[in-house]
Amino acid sequence: MNVNIAERWKSVLHEEFEKEYFNRLVNFVKTEYQQYKCFPKGNKIFSAFDHCSFDDLKVVIIGQDPYHGVGQANGLCFSVNDGIDKPPSLQNIFKEIETDLEKPMPNNGNLERWAKQGVLLLNATLTVRAHQAGSHQNKGWETFTDAVISQISRNKENVVFLLWGGYAKKKGAKIDNSKHYILASGHPSPLSANRGFWFGNSHFSKTNAFLESKGLDIIDW
Repeated sequence: MNVNIAERWKSVLHEEFEKEYFNRLVNFVKTEYQQYKCFPKGNKIFSAFDHCSFDDLKVVIIGQDPYHGVGQANGLCFSVNDGIDKPPSLQNIFKEIETDLEKPMPNNGNLERWAKQGVLLLNATLTVRAHQAGSHQNKGWETFTDAVISQISRNKENVVFLLWGGYAKKKGAKIDNSKHYILASGHPSPLSANRGFWFGNSHFSKTNAFLESKGLDIIDW
């Protein structure tokens, strides 16, 4: 696995790439991709950073790990490749946007359009073995993505962090809430959403209201 990440992000995260845990992680991922089918494709592992520049970043959404079905994962959390059916969590995200902003559900679930507006769609774990959810957890990715969140918190201001579900909320410990705006709710998965912990959180209108209050361009969700 080459650490082929956008130059601006490389300058922010260069110290992480030199640490021993990251070397172990690279070796683990290389071996996994050689021996098993893994997702996303190797050139998509750092897509979240490629599509959302550090300087333009306004919103961070934290997922857990990539979709593990064939053809789904594209390196952006909750997002799927063009032409792939929208998974249940993504459908619930779009349903909340539909209610919150009266915006019709899109035809596809590729969220590159959000990333290009400054939304970092960051999974806590950036790779996974096919059909084995969580198979690349606790190998070093979480340490890396903790560092990403810490760097954003330290070096940016007025970023909106959307923390959905218990896993994402734990990542919130890395965020300075005196400098940034944190919105937390249940996860959009059916298990959580159908129990009343997702729908009605209005996170998308709240995000835009905050950005507007800071003189920043809102997100076209």
